[in-house]
Amino acid sequence: MSEERTTKKQGEESSKGEMSFLEHLEILRWHIIRSSAAIVIFAIVAFVMKSFIFDVVILSPRMPDFWTNRMFEKLGDMVGSEALKINQVPLKMQSIKIAGQFSTHIMVSIIAGLIIASPVVFYEFWRFIKPALYENERKHAGGAVFFTSVLFLLGVLFGYYLIVPLSIHFLGTYQVSSEVENTINLRSYIGSVTSISLAAGVVFLLPIFSYFLSKVGLLTPEFMKTYRRHSYVVMLLLSAIITPPDIFSQIMVCFPLVFLYEIGIVISRRVVKNREKAMEAM
Repeated sequence: MSEERTTKKQGEESSKGEMSFLEHLEILRWHIIRSSAAIVIFAIVAFVMKSFIFDVVILSPRMPDFWTNRMFEKLGDMVGSEALKINQVPLKMQSIKIAGQFSTHIMVSIIAGLIIASPVVFYEFWRFIKPALYENERKHAGGAVFFTSVLFLLGVLFGYYLIVPLSIHFLGTYQVSSEVENTINLRSYIGSVTSISLAAGVVFLLPIFSYFLSKVGLLTPEFMKTYRRHSYVVMLLLSAIITPPDIFSQIMVCFPLVFLYEIGIVISRRVVKNREKAMEAM
């Protein structure tokens, strides 16, 4: 009922004129409350499903039987490269704080809740900005929530299934001396897995960012074309940092980033053209 009253109030205010700053804050508050409630609900579900979240999802990329590790092992046998055989020896894990595992359980549950509830969060954000758009803009951006959710979740999966295993192999086996053995802290390991996955999800939103930044005039296709080479260099450097020292793995990570950048240029060009046509019509 509160949602219906808020929506009705928003429509009434829109018909009368612009809303005040406090009225915008009131509407934003309800969107934040609903988004937070969705995150909390899914976080509780993730907390209860502890065995699945940790044994099947979080800790699996370090194991030899993880899907990505098995595929790289097969690929290494095909091309005769031992460097491609990653994570063949599971990392040793430890927790050095008495409440470390419990606090880690809570942190992972919240992150899992955020990822699962991301479509709801994007939907609430879209409902907040939708009244500020013109009718034709609403039609062109009608699938914004769907595409944003799909791109974000694809990015998370890409980071989890490709970047995370490569990073675990490189960072987990790197040694400054044979006298120093790697025994990885559980919190450090999980922090790497979650941050890489979430960062990949955000990177995959590049086409969405291109759309909105171009819409407000902060980004142009000419700017993206001018700094295309610079962007490619940054992507290659990023790929080189997080992958084993072979060109094949670097290309596998870099190619989707380049593809998303080019898609962003196409989207920006289309937005600029539509804006120019609208100005000519006026």
